[in-house]
Order: sequence, then C-alpha cells, then structure tokens
Amino acid sequence: MITLTNADAALKDYYLDAVAGQLNSGISPFFGAIEKSAQHVYGKNARCALVKGNMARIATCDEDGALPDAAGNSYYDVTLPLKNIYGTISITDKAMRASQDSSGAFVNLLNAEMEGLVDDAKANFSRMLFGDGNGLLAYITKANTTTNFTLSSVKSWYKGMVVDIANEDVTDASVSNLKIVAVDTAAGTVTFDKAVASQASYEGYAVVISDAYGKELSGLASIFDGQTVYGYDKEDDDFFKPYVSSYSTLTEDDIINAVEAIEERGGKVKMIVCSHAVRNKIASLFKDMRVIGSTEITGGYTGVYVNDIPVYADRFCPSDRIYLLNPDDFVLCQLCDWEWMEDDGGRILTRVAGKAAYTATLVKYAELICKKPYAQGMLQYAAG
Repeated sequence: MITLTNADAALKDYYLDAVAGQLNSGISPFFGAIEKSAQHVYGKNARCALVKGNMARIATCDEDGALPDAAGNSYYDVTLPLKNIYGTISITDKAMRASQDSSGAFVNLLNAEMEGLVDDAKANFSRMLFGDGNGLLAYITKANTTTNFTLSSVKSWYKGMVVDIANEDVTDASVSNLKIVAVDTAAGTVTFDKAVASQASYEGYAVVISDAYGKELSGLASIFDGQTVYGYDKEDDDFFKPYVSSYSTLTEDDIINAVEAIEERGGKVKMIVCSHAVRNKIASLFKDMRVIGSTEITGGYTGVYVNDIPVYADRFCPSDRIYLLNPDDFVLCQLCDWEWMEDDGGRILTRVAGKAAYTATLVKYAELICKKPYAQGMLQYAAG
C-alpha cells in the first residue's frame, strides 16, 4: 500500500539521484562543462578570489646575480549572495488515494510530476545562463492592444509564463503578474491575461520573469553588458573587460579573428555558443573543414567543429550574439547539490494548508561566477 512514508522514501532514494543527474549534465553543453563546487561558499554567499597573474616574478639573471624580487598575484575579491532556486511538485489527496493500492499507478503519477519539474528546471537554468540576474526576457517594441504586445524577441517565451513589465533600469515592476495566454512566434507577439492601462507608454520597457530582479543566476549578460562586472568597472581594469566585436555579415574571418584575439589576451576558446540559425550559418561558412559532431561530444549533444572548437546551438542564446567561451573559467558555487526540502519531522511530502494536496520542494542555493572575464568573447550582430 502506498503511504506518505514510502512515497517520501521513493522521492529521496530513487528520484533525487536521477533528477540531480539530469539537471547537472542535461541542461546544456556549456552548463555541463562548468565546474560545480561548494568550496567557494561561505555562509549565504559565494566568495571567489579571482587571480590575475604577475609575470614580474619570473626573470632571467646572471649566474651569480641577484634573484628576482617576489611579486605575488593580483587578487580580486568577488562576493555574491547565493541565489535561491526552488522547484515544486504537487499531488492531490484524491490522486494519492486513487493510486493507494497500486504501486504502478503511483509511480506513473510521480514520474509525470518529476518529468514536468525536470523540463521546467532545464529550461529555466538554460535561460538564466544567458541572463544578467534580473530575469530579462525582451523589450516591448510596440503596443498593439491593451493585452497584445510586439516584443524584441519571443524565443524564450511560452504559454503560462508569469511576467512583469519593468522600469527602464530593470530594477522594479511597473506592471506585475501578467500571465502569458498566447505566443505568436511568426508575428513576434505575446498576449497577456489582463489589460495594461496606458499601454503605449510602455514601449521600450523591459519584460522580465515576475519578481526576479537580482534573484537569478548571474549569467553571461552580467559579464558582457553594462559598465561593471561583480562591482568592478570594466574601464578601470581590463581584467573584467571581455572581448567584444561586432559584425554585419558574418564571415570566417570574424570568427577566426575573435578566437585569435582572445588567445592573444591569454584566454583559450573551448566552446562557441549561438542560436540554431547562426550555427547553421557557421557550418556553411566552414563547410570545407567542418566536422559534424557525434553524440559523444559533450553530454549527448551534437555540434559543429571550427578549428577544433565545438559550436553548440542553444535555444535561449540571443539570435544576435555568438559567445566564445572557456567553460573552465566558470564555476557554479553551490551550497549543496539538488536536495529535497524537509519539514521538522524529516518529511518531504507535506500537506498544503487549506487544500487537499501535498507538495514536495527541490532546492538548490547557487551562483555562477566567471573567474576570467577578460578571457571570454562575444561577436554581436550590428546592422550595416
């Protein structure tokens, strides 16, 4: 007979390892390649000392001459609060009772819930990897009606999403809790579940994941966009200034020159990440030397090689950006791997107050830090 006790045991002993494995290696090639570690976690914060080498301590001298003076590394202290990432499944009391005498029915019930949780977690992690920590999705380019808006991009959108229209600085909501009821990818529009007053005045405003300001992982946009990285000004210290170049019509030289420029900085490009359309363009440009990757490349993903560098497509990568990265320079600082939240009695499935249902919550406390911002690169499309 299925009880809360053996349901808890199934979630803890069977589902947790399976879910953690899928989320650690199945999100994207980039995420699968970066380090995940608890060694940089201190209390509620991720703290990492970024090292900039110092060549002054290496010198050639006479055989009986004075040895070079000691000159230590330059260190930059980066401290960021760990982000709180939660995923919840829900099972009604009716569904529990209906499968009480059938372990197979209950397993099917749990499988369905866990599959949905894993799919949502993968999508949100992939999206956050390209974000700036504020949940930014797109900008409003035109207000068509009080509920229908044309956006700068709809590639990260899906029906049921809850979003806010944020102010120009993306720090606070002007309109909160708008639910997406329709997405038209051909027209580039979304439809909200409720009217937005004075809709024309919001043209140019940002649309973000509801209540996400500063609460998401510090993704690639936090390195490439804006004047500062982890509180350090890019113009004051080039250690925090990644390589950025633009293109109007992508050529082989654009990519090769970017790779070489990053290597001259002391970096090493080990992965190129872009949209599917851009990957196809790159494959066409390098058709004489490209190699279509097998499923053994990284975590079951396929790719195209350019000068031994794999090129991966990610549906959440902005269409106007090509990232040239070294995943070895990134670390996901995490307090723990994915774990179930337990109540005081050690139970995972807990009763929802006022409802005939039970919930279980998966938790992860983490933050993404790039240890060498200067060694990363981006090519950005600019209309000619």
